[in-house]
Amino acid sequence: MHEKDGKYIFGVVKVGDKGQIVIPKDARKLYDVKPGDALIVLGDQRGMALLKTDIFQSVIDQAMEGLPR
Repeated sequence: MHEKDGKYIFGVVKVGDKGQIVIPKDARKLYDVKPGDALIVLGDQRGMALLKTDIFQSVIDQAMEGLPR
């Protein structure tokens, strides 16, 4: 794992026949990703990112605070 200014490179992973990847151990440990956790796949024209759904939900909840229902 290489880290610079809070940004990490965990290495290279390969996509399997079923489209699966293995998240490197250092990344799983740093981001507390455990078996059964749900992840959201986000992307744009440049690439994609994985985000734990509980983190995503807390960001949405904060953004929705104070909005009329």
